[in-house]
Amino acid sequence: MTKLIDGKQISQDIKLELKEKVSLFKEKYGKDITLAVVLVGENPASQVYVRNKIKATELVGMKSLAFYLDENATEKEVEECVNALAKDDNVDGILVQLPLPKHLDENKILNLIPANKDVDGFLAENVGKLLLFENSTVACTPYGVLELLKRENIEIAGKNAVVIGRSNIVGKPMAMLLLRENATVTICHSKTKDLKKICKQADILVAAIGRAKFVTKDMVKKGAVVIDVGINRVDGKLYGDVDFEKVSKKTSYITPVPGGVGPMTIAMLLQNTYLLALKKAEENV
Repeated sequence: MTKLIDGKQISQDIKLELKEKVSLFKEKYGKDITLAVVLVGENPASQVYVRNKIKATELVGMKSLAFYLDENATEKEVEECVNALAKDDNVDGILVQLPLPKHLDENKILNLIPANKDVDGFLAENVGKLLLFENSTVACTPYGVLELLKRENIEIAGKNAVVIGRSNIVGKPMAMLLLRENATVTICHSKTKDLKKICKQADILVAAIGRAKFVTKDMVKKGAVVIDVGINRVDGKLYGDVDFEKVSKKTSYITPVPGGVGPMTIAMLLQNTYLLALKKAEENV
């Protein structure tokens, strides 16, 4: 019988745990944990994401700072904002909401964030540390997937894991996290041959390709764990990368869309912010 992995509930559990940890942090160190969010432009989806992140930050007792810059803000103006936050000792984490307007150099701006304030885990330094299995900030979505697997007590070590998608934000770090947990990992992408055959060998299948209902029933072996990272809007409805209705009949565990991986991303953003603040506080004692 298939078990639905309830990301919404697990994310709530994490936030409650963090609320207690943040309270203890304040008592011990006498300071707030502060997350700064920078939003450039008026992308409706980005505005919703930023509001949700600010709300969740305050829910767990952290302090949030929001900086809203005009759609036509120059690169120099955005850089000055990020640089000021980078130098501010009271700011523990910096998040620049993506995507940025096209006239801005995304990589250049992100690289202004110090590695010890990189709550998104996107910087080369943190990605490199993940590759070396060193302690680092990990991209929030794959970090959330790993947390779902662990909290459901799903065995990872020794299992065949297949990740569909090789993005810097999800696919690549997801593969590294699974490898770090001693899974045997295969990364698939648009040039992969015999994709169906490879997917059918997976004990754990992570779909992060950005195509609605891409993973079909005949691509999944019976009893597999299927994690659907995709969020695709089709005719006003949300669909994952997995054909949930049919695939769920074959799986042991599966995440729904919405309500699976999505809620975990913000939870792990808060977790990253807390861990960065804690590390800095311990180093300064």
